[in-house]
Amino acid sequence: MREVQATEAKTHLAQLLSAVERGESIAITRHGKPVAHLVPAGKQDRATRRAAVERFKAWRATWKGIDMSIKELLAARHEGHRY
Repeated sequence: MREVQATEAKTHLAQLLSAVERGESIAITRHGKPVAHLVPAGKQDRATRRAAVERFKAWRATWKGIDMSIKELLAARHEGHRY
């Protein structure tokens, strides 16, 4: 993946988008740290969805039985909210 400074990305956005349309992935950095990725739309969408589903499945496997009534569960969703 090619890295491009944010200032360069701002100046050359049209060229970067053309490169992404050709299938290239580009990391946009600020002060040497990645802050965004330009990737082909379809590729990122599928990969992101697939990864999210796998993370959810792994997380769900760690759940234990919840010993709460529906009233307690609904009250807990607002815990810490300001009204």
